[in-house]
Amino acid sequence: MHKIQKQTAWWIFVLVGIGVLSRLIPHMYNFTPLGAIALFSAAYVGRKSLSLLVPIITLWISDILLNNFLYSEYVSGWGRWFGFGWSYLGFILIVGLGWLALKKINLWTVLGSSVAASVVFFLVSNFGSWLGSTLYAQNTSGLLLCYAAGIPFFWKTLAGTVFFSLVFFNSYEWSSSRKLIWEKA
Repeated sequence: MHKIQKQTAWWIFVLVGIGVLSRLIPHMYNFTPLGAIALFSAAYVGRKSLSLLVPIITLWISDILLNNFLYSEYVSGWGRWFGFGWSYLGFILIVGLGWLALKKINLWTVLGSSVAASVVFFLVSNFGSWLGSTLYAQNTSGLLLCYAAGIPFFWKTLAGTVFFSLVFFNSYEWSSSRKLIWEKA
């Protein structure tokens, strides 16, 4: 069985806390560390099942708090316990992307993965918004319109994922090896 290092376990708890808090405090839409947390867990959490759970638990805890306290008058039934299912799928796919792309940690793999993660989340979440929506026609034109409407949110997702990935990956690498990711070949 793969043991998780004490330092990695500490980081997991810290990142879940940061991820939950980031969704509860006022922030620019979609500028959150959730994509970076998914990539970080893919890169540093040894067990694949646990690396999937880190972003899912972060999203789930914050969904419970948001849906039961902040948005309680708008949300009922299962919605109180789970948020937008397509977001969960998006973060699961980002972890999978991280498994493939972050076998070697350096500036270019972190930046490339951050961009790719933002694109994956944009495609999945907007597809989910379009599917069954009454706002958009259920055809190709409606889907494209939904994607076009999501572009302003994409830039904020991209900025948040890149920013937090650089902070998290550099912090972890500095704490473990006294090197930053751009110092690694």
